Amino acid sequence: MNLNVSGHQFEITPAIRSYLEAKLERIRRHFDHVIDAHVTLSASKLGQKAEVTLHLRGKEIHCACEEADVHAAIDLLVDKLDRQVLKYKDRRLTGRTRRASAN
Repeated sequence: MNLNVSGHQFEITPAIRSYLEAKLERIRRHFDHVIDAHVTLSASKLGQKAEVTLHLRGKEIHCACEEADVHAAIDLLVDKLDRQVLKYKDRRLTGRTRRASAN
């Protein structure tokens, strides 16, 4: 998986990058057909925002989350993304079994 991390009014430190890579490893454990991920971290007066666009074969999944702390935003973002990826994986597998049983 190619990981592209950018910051908007936010400096990406090696610690934040490694934390993000460790959290996104959970997505790869559940679904290994991830081509690349583009993560944007931004700061505002109200809090820290984390956004990710995950490029899968034939689909793109986008998720965004805003919290007071960047680590909390990343945690919540990965939880949301994990649910979306598992839902996509389930739909993909059930569609395949339906087609196989119809033949």
